[in-house]
Amino acid sequence: MFLQYFGLTDNPFSIAPNPDYLYMSPRHKEALAHLTFGLRESGGFVMLTGEVGTGKTTVSRKLLQQLPDSTQVAMILNPTLSAIELLATVCDELNIETDPNQASLKYFTDKILRKLADNHNAGKNTVLMVDEAQHLLPEVLEQLRLLTNLETNREKLLKVVLIGQPELQQLLKRNELRQLAQRITARYHLLPLNADEVKAYVNHRLNVANGDVSVFSPATVRVMYRVTAGIPRVINLLCDRALTLAFTQQKPVVKKHIFLAAAEQILGEDVVQQRLRSRQTLIYAGIFCTAMVGGYLWGMA
Repeated sequence: MFLQYFGLTDNPFSIAPNPDYLYMSPRHKEALAHLTFGLRESGGFVMLTGEVGTGKTTVSRKLLQQLPDSTQVAMILNPTLSAIELLATVCDELNIETDPNQASLKYFTDKILRKLADNHNAGKNTVLMVDEAQHLLPEVLEQLRLLTNLETNREKLLKVVLIGQPELQQLLKRNELRQLAQRITARYHLLPLNADEVKAYVNHRLNVANGDVSVFSPATVRVMYRVTAGIPRVINLLCDRALTLAFTQQKPVVKKHIFLAAAEQILGEDVVQQRLRSRQTLIYAGIFCTAMVGGYLWGMA
């Protein structure tokens, strides 16, 4: 709707995972480096956690792009499975032929272990990537650990990438999962973007769509960080709505009040006001502490 009005060739703030708009902030690059290092180690698990919308999928897709061509990847996108259902899904992902009349944990496990050995003998690596891993049941995680028991003198034949929300960290602290937790060779918690990264993120996406960051006023970019808390998915949602509002009002620039109106439509007025007040509280606290220290030093003089 607003593309032609703002001279854009595409919607820069669509939440669809378009690789053309991939922005790897320093935090995302660091997360990718940790995971890449972990997969090269001899252990069986690497883990990436982060709040909803911080870009875990972005990192995982980039990781997949960097894996050697000799790597076979199995993707589990819906982890709310029983142990036997998960093993059956792994068989499907690894193109393992199975007999539906012999569905059992031992049957599927034997099939997978045989496939891992065949891949290794053929010079192939095998990686299992589990998204939304915080939903995995403890017994399912234990089954994954057992799959990584197959190893040579130098490395595991199956590497597992666990991607999930912060609850995954708590899940792995359970006593019955301590053996699995000890096998995680790399872990990284992805934090939201900081203020400078938010500006760079918005600028990057606009540039890809042949736009210009000046479509958002400097005050808008500053308040954008406070309202979105630096979460990329929220930035996309709010910027898309703000551009729509600016278009309907025939405004060439998204001013601060337009962006806040868009934020209230998406997040709710109470949430927006709370985030703005939190920032003001920190500022007032800083001023108060500075005044107290200044008064103390003045009194000591």
